Amino acid sequence: MGSSHEMRIAFFDVETTIPTQTGQGYAILVFGAILVCPRKLVELHSYSTLVRPSKLSLISSLSVRCNGITGDDVLAAPTFAEIADEVYDILHGRIWAGHNILRFDCHRIREAFAMIGRPAPEPSGTIDSLKLLTERFGRRAGDMKMASLATYFGIGQQKHRSLDDVRMNLEVVKCCATVLFLESSLPDIFTSSSWVSPNVTTRNRSNGKLSPTTLNVGNNKSNSSQRLGVEASPSSSMNKKLEEIFSLLAISNEEPDNTTLSRMTPFRDERKAELKRLEADDLDSPCRLPPIEALQHPASEGSNSSAVVLTPEEISIPLLAAKLVPYYRGTQKITLLHNGASFHLCSCRLRVRLGVKNFGEGGKPRFSFIVDATPTICQILDACDDIAHKLSTESASISEWKHIVTRKCGFINSPTVRMHIQTINVDGLRYETEIYRKQSSGAVEKLTLSQCNVDELDALVSSGSFVDVYFSLESYDYHQNAGIRAVLKKLFVCS
Repeated sequence: MGSSHEMRIAFFDVETTIPTQTGQGYAILVFGAILVCPRKLVELHSYSTLVRPSKLSLISSLSVRCNGITGDDVLAAPTFAEIADEVYDILHGRIWAGHNILRFDCHRIREAFAMIGRPAPEPSGTIDSLKLLTERFGRRAGDMKMASLATYFGIGQQKHRSLDDVRMNLEVVKCCATVLFLESSLPDIFTSSSWVSPNVTTRNRSNGKLSPTTLNVGNNKSNSSQRLGVEASPSSSMNKKLEEIFSLLAISNEEPDNTTLSRMTPFRDERKAELKRLEADDLDSPCRLPPIEALQHPASEGSNSSAVVLTPEEISIPLLAAKLVPYYRGTQKITLLHNGASFHLCSCRLRVRLGVKNFGEGGKPRFSFIVDATPTICQILDACDDIAHKLSTESASISEWKHIVTRKCGFINSPTVRMHIQTINVDGLRYETEIYRKQSSGAVEKLTLSQCNVDELDALVSSGSFVDVYFSLESYDYHQNAGIRAVLKKLFVCS
Protein backbone atom coordinates (compact mmCIF):
# COMPACT_ATOMS: atom_id res chain seq x y z
CA MET A 1 0.00 0.00 0.00
CA GLY A 2 1.37 3.41 -0.86
CA SER A 3 3.76 2.24 -3.59
CA SER A 4 3.95 4.22 -6.81
CA HIS A 5 2.30 1.30 -8.62
CA GLU A 6 -0.80 1.38 -6.44
CA MET A 7 -1.08 5.15 -6.26
CA ARG A 8 -1.42 5.71 -10.00
CA ILE A 9 -4.68 5.81 -11.93
CA ALA A 10 -4.62 4.13 -15.33
CA PHE A 11 -6.88 6.02 -17.75
CA PHE A 12 -7.23 3.74 -20.78
CA ASP A 13 -9.30 3.32 -23.94
CA VAL A 14 -9.56 0.78 -26.74
CA GLU A 15 -10.78 1.07 -30.31
CA THR A 16 -12.19 -2.15 -31.73
CA THR A 17 -13.74 -3.77 -34.76
CA ILE A 18 -17.55 -3.85 -34.93
CA PRO A 19 -19.01 -7.38 -35.15
CA THR A 20 -21.20 -7.92 -38.19
CA GLN A 21 -22.10 -11.58 -37.61
CA THR A 22 -23.56 -13.51 -34.70
CA GLY A 23 -20.84 -14.77 -32.35
CA GLN A 24 -18.05 -12.89 -34.14
CA GLY A 25 -16.79 -10.88 -31.17
CA TYR A 26 -14.59 -7.80 -31.03
CA ALA A 27 -10.92 -7.35 -31.95
CA ILE A 28 -8.82 -4.57 -30.41
CA LEU A 29 -7.34 -2.21 -33.03
CA VAL A 30 -5.84 0.45 -30.74
CA PHE A 31 -4.84 0.46 -27.08
CA GLY A 32 -3.91 3.68 -25.32
CA ALA A 33 -3.33 4.51 -21.67
CA ILE A 34 -1.90 7.18 -19.41
CA LEU A 35 -0.82 6.82 -15.79
CA VAL A 36 -2.00 9.72 -13.65
CA CYS A 37 -1.00 10.90 -10.19
CA PRO A 38 -4.26 10.98 -8.16
CA ARG A 39 -3.06 13.85 -5.96
CA LYS A 40 -2.05 16.24 -8.74
CA LEU A 41 -3.93 14.78 -11.74
CA VAL A 42 -0.83 15.04 -13.89
CA GLU A 43 0.24 12.54 -16.53
CA LEU A 44 3.24 10.44 -15.46
CA HIS A 45 3.50 7.91 -18.28
CA SER A 46 1.78 7.12 -21.57
CA TYR A 47 1.56 4.17 -23.94
CA SER A 48 -0.28 3.72 -27.22
CA THR A 49 -0.13 1.29 -30.10
CA LEU A 50 -2.09 0.05 -33.07
CA VAL A 51 -2.98 -3.65 -32.86
CA ARG A 52 -3.25 -6.10 -35.76
CA PRO A 53 -6.24 -8.45 -35.38
CA SER A 54 -5.95 -12.16 -36.10
CA LYS A 55 -7.83 -11.62 -39.37
CA LEU A 56 -7.78 -8.35 -41.27
CA SER A 57 -11.20 -9.25 -42.66
CA LEU A 58 -12.63 -8.43 -39.22
CA ILE A 59 -12.17 -4.75 -40.11
CA SER A 60 -15.46 -4.19 -41.92
CA SER A 61 -16.64 -1.04 -43.66
CA LEU A 62 -18.87 -0.37 -40.64
CA SER A 63 -15.83 -0.57 -38.38
CA VAL A 64 -13.94 1.89 -40.58
CA ARG A 65 -16.86 4.33 -40.50
CA CYS A 66 -16.93 4.19 -36.70
CA ASN A 67 -13.25 4.80 -35.94
CA GLY A 68 -11.48 5.41 -39.27
CA ILE A 69 -8.98 2.57 -38.78
CA THR A 70 -8.37 0.54 -41.95
CA GLY A 71 -6.61 -2.74 -42.62
CA ASP A 72 -3.64 -0.87 -44.09
CA ASP A 73 -3.27 1.10 -40.85
CA VAL A 74 -2.68 -2.02 -38.77
CA LEU A 75 -0.89 -4.17 -41.34
CA ALA A 76 2.52 -3.66 -39.74
CA ALA A 77 1.25 -3.33 -36.16
CA PRO A 78 1.97 -5.91 -33.42
CA THR A 79 -0.62 -8.47 -32.42
CA PHE A 80 -2.25 -8.28 -29.00
CA ALA A 81 -0.15 -11.23 -27.86
CA GLU A 82 2.95 -9.17 -28.60
CA ILE A 83 1.82 -6.20 -26.46
CA ALA A 84 0.11 -8.21 -23.72
CA ASP A 85 3.02 -7.86 -21.25
CA GLU A 86 3.02 -4.07 -21.58
CA VAL A 87 -0.76 -3.83 -21.23
CA TYR A 88 -0.70 -6.10 -18.18
CA ASP A 89 2.03 -4.05 -16.46
CA ILE A 90 0.11 -0.82 -17.07
CA LEU A 91 -3.24 -2.08 -15.81
CA HIS A 92 -2.75 -4.79 -13.20
CA GLY A 93 -3.30 -3.71 -9.61
CA ARG A 94 -4.06 -0.11 -10.51
CA ILE A 95 -7.25 1.91 -10.44
CA TRP A 96 -8.80 1.70 -13.89
CA ALA A 97 -10.45 4.83 -15.25
CA GLY A 98 -12.17 5.67 -18.50
CA HIS A 99 -15.42 6.64 -20.18
CA ASN A 100 -17.98 3.80 -20.33
CA ILE A 101 -15.27 1.27 -19.41
CA LEU A 102 -17.54 -0.78 -17.13
CA ARG A 103 -19.79 -1.66 -20.04
CA PHE A 104 -17.22 -1.88 -22.84
CA ASP A 105 -13.44 -1.44 -22.44
CA CYS A 106 -13.03 -3.67 -19.37
CA HIS A 107 -14.82 -6.52 -21.16
CA ARG A 108 -12.68 -6.11 -24.29
CA ILE A 109 -9.43 -6.28 -22.26
CA ARG A 110 -10.51 -9.46 -20.50
CA GLU A 111 -11.66 -11.02 -23.76
CA ALA A 112 -8.36 -10.19 -25.47
CA PHE A 113 -6.33 -11.89 -22.73
CA ALA A 114 -8.65 -14.89 -22.78
CA MET A 115 -8.13 -15.25 -26.53
CA ILE A 116 -4.37 -15.67 -26.03
CA GLY A 117 -4.81 -17.99 -23.06
CA ARG A 118 -3.43 -15.64 -20.41
CA PRO A 119 -4.92 -14.35 -17.15
CA ALA A 120 -6.25 -10.82 -17.48
CA PRO A 121 -5.04 -7.92 -15.34
CA GLU A 122 -7.28 -7.00 -12.43
CA PRO A 123 -7.95 -3.49 -11.06
CA SER A 124 -7.73 -2.37 -7.45
CA GLY A 125 -10.76 -0.18 -8.23
CA THR A 126 -12.66 1.15 -11.22
CA ILE A 127 -13.83 4.68 -12.05
CA ASP A 128 -16.26 4.98 -14.94
CA SER A 129 -16.39 8.67 -15.83
CA LEU A 130 -19.61 8.23 -17.83
CA LYS A 131 -21.39 6.92 -14.76
CA LEU A 132 -19.72 9.32 -12.35
CA LEU A 133 -20.32 12.47 -14.41
CA THR A 134 -23.90 11.55 -15.31
CA GLU A 135 -24.74 11.13 -11.62
CA ARG A 136 -22.84 14.14 -10.26
CA PHE A 137 -22.69 16.59 -13.17
CA GLY A 138 -26.08 15.72 -14.69
CA ARG A 139 -26.94 15.61 -18.37
CA ARG A 140 -25.91 19.19 -19.09
CA ALA A 141 -23.91 17.95 -22.07
CA GLY A 142 -26.81 16.01 -23.56
CA ASP A 143 -26.06 12.31 -24.04
CA MET A 144 -22.83 12.61 -21.97
CA LYS A 145 -20.73 10.88 -24.62
CA MET A 146 -17.09 11.98 -24.71
CA ALA A 147 -17.59 13.93 -27.93
CA SER A 148 -20.56 15.80 -26.41
CA LEU A 149 -18.64 16.62 -23.21
CA ALA A 150 -15.63 17.83 -25.20
CA THR A 151 -17.86 20.10 -27.27
CA TYR A 152 -19.61 21.36 -24.13
CA PHE A 153 -16.31 22.44 -22.58
CA GLY A 154 -14.73 23.60 -25.84
CA ILE A 155 -11.86 21.11 -25.55
CA GLY A 156 -11.97 19.99 -29.17
CA GLN A 157 -13.23 17.09 -31.25
CA GLN A 158 -12.93 13.45 -30.29
CA LYS A 159 -10.47 11.73 -32.63
CA HIS A 160 -11.26 8.08 -31.81
CA ARG A 161 -7.59 7.42 -31.17
CA SER A 162 -7.12 5.88 -27.76
CA LEU A 163 -4.30 8.05 -26.40
CA ASP A 164 -5.98 11.27 -27.54
CA ASP A 165 -9.29 10.09 -26.08
CA VAL A 166 -7.90 9.23 -22.63
CA ARG A 167 -6.17 12.62 -22.40
CA MET A 168 -9.43 14.26 -23.39
CA ASN A 169 -11.17 12.13 -20.76
CA LEU A 170 -8.85 13.46 -18.04
CA GLU A 171 -9.44 17.07 -19.13
CA VAL A 172 -13.21 16.56 -19.13
CA VAL A 173 -13.06 15.18 -15.57
CA LYS A 174 -11.00 18.20 -14.49
CA CYS A 175 -13.51 20.62 -16.06
CA CYS A 176 -16.49 18.90 -14.44
CA ALA A 177 -14.73 18.82 -11.07
CA THR A 178 -13.98 22.54 -11.32
CA VAL A 179 -17.60 23.42 -12.08
CA LEU A 180 -18.86 21.25 -9.22
CA PHE A 181 -16.29 22.84 -6.86
CA LEU A 182 -17.48 26.33 -7.81
CA GLU A 183 -21.11 25.36 -7.33
CA SER A 184 -20.46 23.92 -3.88
CA SER A 185 -18.31 26.91 -2.88
CA LEU A 186 -20.72 29.58 -4.15
CA PRO A 187 -24.19 28.00 -4.00
CA ASP A 188 -25.95 31.38 -3.96
CA ILE A 189 -24.37 32.34 -7.28
CA PHE A 190 -24.22 29.00 -9.08
CA THR A 191 -27.58 27.20 -8.97
CA SER A 192 -26.51 23.77 -10.17
CA SER A 193 -29.95 22.29 -9.66
CA SER A 194 -31.32 24.43 -12.46
CA TRP A 195 -28.78 22.90 -14.85
CA VAL A 196 -29.23 19.26 -13.99
CA SER A 197 -31.73 17.09 -15.83
CA PRO A 198 -34.44 15.59 -13.60
CA ASN A 199 -33.50 12.22 -15.09
CA VAL A 200 -30.07 12.11 -13.43
CA THR A 201 -31.10 9.71 -10.66
CA THR A 202 -31.35 6.19 -12.02
CA ARG A 203 -33.77 3.67 -10.66
CA ASN A 204 -33.89 -0.06 -10.50
CA ARG A 205 -36.17 -0.99 -13.39
CA SER A 206 -37.65 -3.99 -11.68
CA ASN A 207 -39.11 -2.22 -8.66
CA GLY A 208 -38.62 1.52 -9.11
CA LYS A 209 -36.30 1.86 -6.09
CA LEU A 210 -33.09 3.82 -6.13
CA SER A 211 -30.27 1.68 -7.41
CA PRO A 212 -27.18 1.06 -5.23
CA THR A 213 -25.04 3.24 -7.47
CA THR A 214 -27.04 6.36 -6.62
CA LEU A 215 -28.58 5.62 -3.24
CA ASN A 216 -27.31 7.92 -0.50
CA VAL A 217 -27.47 6.20 2.88
CA GLY A 218 -27.53 8.93 5.50
CA ASN A 219 -24.44 11.13 5.68
CA ASN A 220 -21.86 8.35 5.93
CA LYS A 221 -18.97 9.38 3.71
CA SER A 222 -17.78 5.80 3.42
CA ASN A 223 -20.34 5.13 0.70
CA SER A 224 -19.40 8.12 -1.43
CA SER A 225 -17.25 6.10 -3.82
CA GLN A 226 -20.18 3.78 -4.55
CA ARG A 227 -22.50 6.73 -5.27
CA LEU A 228 -19.95 8.28 -7.63
CA GLY A 229 -19.77 5.23 -9.87
CA VAL A 230 -16.46 4.07 -8.33
CA GLU A 231 -16.26 0.31 -7.89
CA ALA A 232 -14.23 -0.93 -4.97
CA SER A 233 -12.13 -4.05 -5.24
CA PRO A 234 -14.25 -7.21 -4.93
CA SER A 235 -12.33 -8.07 -1.76
CA SER A 236 -13.09 -4.72 -0.13
CA SER A 237 -14.80 -5.07 3.24
CA MET A 238 -16.46 -1.69 2.65
CA ASN A 239 -17.99 -2.98 -0.56
CA LYS A 240 -19.39 -6.02 1.29
CA LYS A 241 -20.84 -3.79 3.98
CA LEU A 242 -22.54 -1.61 1.38
CA GLU A 243 -24.02 -4.69 -0.27
CA GLU A 244 -25.50 -5.74 3.08
CA ILE A 245 -27.04 -2.29 3.58
CA PHE A 246 -28.53 -2.23 0.08
CA SER A 247 -29.93 -5.75 0.39
CA LEU A 248 -31.66 -4.81 3.65
CA LEU A 249 -33.12 -1.67 2.09
CA ALA A 250 -34.28 -3.56 -0.98
CA ILE A 251 -36.42 -6.03 1.00
CA SER A 252 -37.64 -3.69 3.71
CA ASN A 253 -41.11 -3.14 2.18
CA GLU A 254 -41.73 -6.34 0.26
CA GLU A 255 -43.76 -8.32 2.84
CA PRO A 256 -46.98 -6.96 4.36
CA ASP A 257 -47.90 -7.49 8.00
CA ASN A 258 -50.28 -10.30 9.06
CA THR A 259 -53.37 -8.07 9.02
CA THR A 260 -52.67 -6.84 5.51
CA LEU A 261 -51.83 -10.37 4.43
CA SER A 262 -55.19 -11.73 5.61
CA ARG A 263 -57.03 -8.95 3.79
CA MET A 264 -55.13 -9.59 0.58
CA THR A 265 -55.50 -13.39 0.57
CA PRO A 266 -58.86 -13.52 -1.32
CA PHE A 267 -57.54 -11.17 -4.01
CA ARG A 268 -54.30 -13.11 -4.26
CA ASP A 269 -56.08 -16.45 -4.59
CA GLU A 270 -58.48 -15.06 -7.18
CA ARG A 271 -55.61 -13.58 -9.16
CA LYS A 272 -53.59 -16.77 -9.08
CA ALA A 273 -56.60 -18.80 -10.19
CA GLU A 274 -57.22 -16.42 -13.07
CA LEU A 275 -53.60 -16.57 -14.21
CA LYS A 276 -53.69 -20.38 -14.09
CA ARG A 277 -56.86 -20.35 -16.19
CA LEU A 278 -55.30 -17.99 -18.72
CA GLU A 279 -52.17 -20.11 -18.86
CA ALA A 280 -54.28 -23.23 -19.35
CA ASP A 281 -56.15 -21.50 -22.18
CA ASP A 282 -52.81 -20.61 -23.76
CA LEU A 283 -51.45 -24.16 -23.48
CA ASP A 284 -54.49 -26.34 -24.02
CA SER A 285 -56.59 -24.43 -26.55
CA PRO A 286 -54.55 -23.71 -29.70
CA CYS A 287 -57.86 -23.73 -31.59
CA ARG A 288 -58.61 -20.34 -30.05
CA LEU A 289 -55.98 -18.80 -32.32
CA PRO A 290 -57.18 -17.25 -35.58
CA PRO A 291 -56.69 -19.44 -38.65
CA ILE A 292 -53.12 -19.35 -39.93
CA GLU A 293 -54.12 -17.72 -43.22
CA ALA A 294 -55.35 -14.75 -41.21
CA LEU A 295 -51.89 -14.41 -39.71
CA GLN A 296 -50.02 -13.96 -42.96
CA HIS A 297 -49.09 -10.34 -42.56
CA PRO A 298 -48.27 -8.66 -45.88
CA ALA A 299 -44.70 -7.47 -46.20
CA SER A 300 -44.29 -3.76 -45.72
CA GLU A 301 -41.33 -1.48 -46.16
CA GLY A 302 -38.63 -2.38 -43.66
CA SER A 303 -40.37 -5.55 -42.51
CA ASN A 304 -39.03 -9.07 -42.73
CA SER A 305 -41.43 -10.98 -44.92
CA SER A 306 -39.64 -14.27 -44.14
CA ALA A 307 -40.43 -14.11 -40.41
CA VAL A 308 -42.06 -17.27 -39.09
CA VAL A 309 -45.14 -17.15 -36.86
CA LEU A 310 -44.71 -19.05 -33.59
CA THR A 311 -46.97 -19.71 -30.63
CA PRO A 312 -45.43 -19.65 -27.13
CA GLU A 313 -45.38 -23.46 -27.04
CA GLU A 314 -43.26 -23.53 -30.20
CA ILE A 315 -40.54 -21.30 -28.73
CA SER A 316 -37.44 -23.07 -27.42
CA ILE A 317 -35.44 -20.73 -25.17
CA PRO A 318 -32.00 -22.21 -26.10
CA LEU A 319 -32.74 -21.51 -29.78
CA LEU A 320 -33.18 -17.76 -29.19
CA ALA A 321 -30.38 -15.46 -30.37
CA ALA A 322 -29.76 -11.87 -31.45
CA LYS A 323 -27.66 -10.25 -34.15
CA LEU A 324 -26.87 -6.77 -35.44
CA VAL A 325 -28.24 -5.91 -38.88
CA PRO A 326 -27.71 -2.78 -41.02
CA TYR A 327 -30.26 -0.11 -40.24
CA TYR A 328 -30.17 3.62 -41.02
CA ARG A 329 -27.24 5.60 -42.45
CA GLY A 330 -24.59 3.13 -41.42
CA THR A 331 -26.08 2.33 -38.01
CA GLN A 332 -27.07 -1.12 -36.83
CA LYS A 333 -30.14 -2.55 -35.15
CA ILE A 334 -30.67 -5.61 -32.98
CA THR A 335 -32.81 -8.35 -34.50
CA LEU A 336 -34.02 -11.35 -32.51
CA LEU A 337 -33.91 -14.84 -34.02
CA HIS A 338 -35.36 -18.25 -33.21
CA ASN A 339 -33.43 -21.19 -34.63
CA GLY A 340 -31.62 -18.74 -36.90
CA ALA A 341 -34.76 -17.14 -38.37
CA SER A 342 -36.72 -13.97 -37.65
CA PHE A 343 -39.99 -14.68 -35.91
CA HIS A 344 -43.29 -13.19 -34.76
CA LEU A 345 -45.14 -14.30 -31.65
CA CYS A 346 -48.82 -15.18 -31.61
CA SER A 347 -50.64 -15.49 -28.28
CA CYS A 348 -54.31 -15.79 -27.48
CA ARG A 349 -56.65 -14.52 -24.82
CA LEU A 350 -54.51 -11.95 -23.09
CA ARG A 351 -56.40 -9.78 -20.65
CA VAL A 352 -56.17 -6.02 -21.12
CA ARG A 353 -54.99 -4.37 -17.90
CA LEU A 354 -55.10 -0.76 -19.15
CA GLY A 355 -56.87 0.49 -22.27
CA VAL A 356 -55.42 2.40 -25.19
CA LYS A 357 -53.42 5.58 -24.56
CA ASN A 358 -51.75 7.95 -27.01
CA PHE A 359 -48.19 8.93 -26.08
CA GLY A 360 -47.44 10.63 -29.39
CA GLU A 361 -46.01 14.10 -29.83
CA GLY A 362 -46.09 16.67 -32.60
CA GLY A 363 -49.18 15.24 -34.27
CA LYS A 364 -47.71 11.74 -34.69
CA PRO A 365 -49.81 9.27 -32.68
CA ARG A 366 -48.24 6.48 -30.64
CA PHE A 367 -50.99 4.16 -29.46
CA SER A 368 -50.43 1.39 -26.95
CA PHE A 369 -52.20 -0.62 -24.27
CA ILE A 370 -51.10 -2.93 -21.46
CA VAL A 371 -51.92 -6.62 -21.08
CA ASP A 372 -51.37 -9.11 -18.29
CA ALA A 373 -48.60 -11.49 -19.29
CA THR A 374 -48.91 -15.23 -18.67
CA PRO A 375 -45.92 -17.05 -17.11
CA THR A 376 -45.02 -18.62 -20.46
CA ILE A 377 -45.02 -15.25 -22.23
CA CYS A 378 -42.94 -13.76 -19.40
CA GLN A 379 -40.36 -16.51 -19.70
CA ILE A 380 -40.00 -15.97 -23.44
CA LEU A 381 -39.89 -12.17 -23.27
CA ASP A 382 -37.42 -12.19 -20.36
CA ALA A 383 -35.11 -14.46 -22.35
CA CYS A 384 -35.35 -12.23 -25.44
CA ASP A 385 -34.80 -9.17 -23.25
CA ASP A 386 -31.63 -10.62 -21.70
CA ILE A 387 -30.18 -11.66 -25.06
CA ALA A 388 -30.85 -8.26 -26.67
CA HIS A 389 -29.58 -6.39 -23.59
CA LYS A 390 -26.30 -8.32 -23.67
CA LEU A 391 -25.76 -7.54 -27.36
CA SER A 392 -26.62 -3.88 -26.74
CA THR A 393 -23.99 -3.70 -23.99
CA GLU A 394 -21.39 -5.43 -26.15
CA SER A 395 -22.05 -2.98 -28.98
CA ALA A 396 -21.12 -0.10 -26.62
CA SER A 397 -24.56 1.44 -26.19
CA ILE A 398 -24.65 3.81 -23.19
CA SER A 399 -28.45 4.05 -23.09
CA GLU A 400 -30.46 2.89 -20.09
CA TRP A 401 -32.10 -0.46 -20.81
CA LYS A 402 -35.88 -0.63 -20.31
CA HIS A 403 -37.19 -4.14 -19.66
CA ILE A 404 -40.14 -5.26 -21.77
CA VAL A 405 -41.92 -7.03 -18.90
CA THR A 406 -43.02 -4.69 -16.10
CA ARG A 407 -43.16 -6.08 -12.58
CA LYS A 408 -44.41 -4.31 -9.46
CA CYS A 409 -44.55 -5.40 -5.85
CA GLY A 410 -47.89 -6.60 -4.50
CA PHE A 411 -50.02 -9.71 -4.60
CA ILE A 412 -52.51 -8.49 -7.23
CA ASN A 413 -49.89 -6.98 -9.53
CA SER A 414 -49.12 -9.60 -12.17
CA PRO A 415 -46.41 -8.91 -14.78
CA THR A 416 -47.55 -6.77 -17.70
CA VAL A 417 -46.41 -5.98 -21.24
CA ARG A 418 -47.14 -2.89 -23.32
CA MET A 419 -48.48 -3.62 -26.81
CA HIS A 420 -47.80 -0.98 -29.49
CA ILE A 421 -50.27 -0.31 -32.31
CA GLN A 422 -48.56 0.81 -35.52
CA THR A 423 -49.65 3.71 -37.69
CA ILE A 424 -48.35 4.84 -41.05
CA ASN A 425 -48.73 8.12 -42.91
CA VAL A 426 -48.98 7.33 -46.61
CA ASP A 427 -51.70 9.29 -48.42
CA GLY A 428 -53.14 10.05 -45.01
CA LEU A 429 -52.74 8.59 -41.55
CA ARG A 430 -53.95 5.00 -41.12
CA TYR A 431 -53.34 1.94 -38.96
CA GLU A 432 -50.55 -0.36 -40.10
CA THR A 433 -51.58 -2.89 -37.46
CA GLU A 434 -54.47 -4.91 -38.85
CA ILE A 435 -57.40 -4.91 -36.41
CA TYR A 436 -60.11 -7.58 -36.29
CA ARG A 437 -63.16 -8.40 -34.20
CA LYS A 438 -63.37 -12.04 -33.18
CA GLN A 439 -66.78 -13.50 -32.29
CA SER A 440 -67.28 -16.18 -29.63
CA SER A 441 -68.13 -18.56 -32.48
CA GLY A 442 -64.63 -18.07 -33.86
CA ALA A 443 -65.73 -15.94 -36.83
CA VAL A 444 -63.29 -13.12 -37.64
CA GLU A 445 -64.24 -9.74 -39.09
CA LYS A 446 -61.64 -7.25 -40.29
CA LEU A 447 -62.41 -3.72 -39.06
CA THR A 448 -62.04 -0.61 -41.17
CA LEU A 449 -61.57 2.25 -38.76
CA SER A 450 -62.28 5.70 -40.15
CA GLN A 451 -59.76 7.72 -38.20
CA CYS A 452 -56.66 7.22 -36.07
CA ASN A 453 -57.63 8.45 -32.64
CA VAL A 454 -57.60 7.11 -29.11
CA ASP A 455 -61.38 7.21 -28.68
CA GLU A 456 -62.19 4.68 -31.39
CA LEU A 457 -59.46 2.36 -30.16
CA ASP A 458 -60.44 2.68 -26.51
CA ALA A 459 -64.00 1.72 -27.39
CA LEU A 460 -62.63 -1.56 -28.79
CA VAL A 461 -59.76 -2.35 -26.43
CA SER A 462 -60.93 -1.51 -22.93
CA SER A 463 -59.71 -2.62 -19.52
CA GLY A 464 -60.87 -6.15 -18.70
CA SER A 465 -61.39 -7.21 -22.32
CA PHE A 466 -59.46 -10.01 -23.99
CA VAL A 467 -57.33 -9.92 -27.12
CA ASP A 468 -55.42 -12.29 -29.38
CA VAL A 469 -52.18 -10.74 -30.57
CA TYR A 470 -49.67 -11.32 -33.33
CA PHE A 471 -46.56 -9.21 -32.71
CA SER A 472 -42.88 -8.77 -33.41
CA LEU A 473 -40.15 -7.85 -30.93
CA GLU A 474 -38.36 -4.78 -32.23
CA SER A 475 -35.35 -3.08 -30.68
CA TYR A 476 -34.93 0.65 -30.11
CA ASP A 477 -32.16 2.93 -28.85
CA TYR A 478 -33.31 6.53 -28.70
CA HIS A 479 -32.73 9.49 -26.40
CA GLN A 480 -30.67 7.45 -23.91
CA ASN A 481 -33.35 4.74 -23.63
CA ALA A 482 -33.00 1.31 -25.17
CA GLY A 483 -34.87 -1.98 -25.11
CA ILE A 484 -37.21 -4.19 -27.10
CA ARG A 485 -40.92 -3.55 -27.58
CA ALA A 486 -43.90 -5.62 -28.66
CA VAL A 487 -45.16 -4.18 -31.97
CA LEU A 488 -48.53 -5.49 -33.11
CA LYS A 489 -48.90 -6.84 -36.62
CA LYS A 490 -52.44 -8.09 -36.07
CA LEU A 491 -54.83 -7.47 -33.21
CA PHE A 492 -57.94 -9.60 -32.61
CA VAL A 493 -60.43 -8.11 -30.15
CA CYS A 494 -62.51 -10.87 -28.57
CA SER A 495 -66.23 -10.24 -28.28
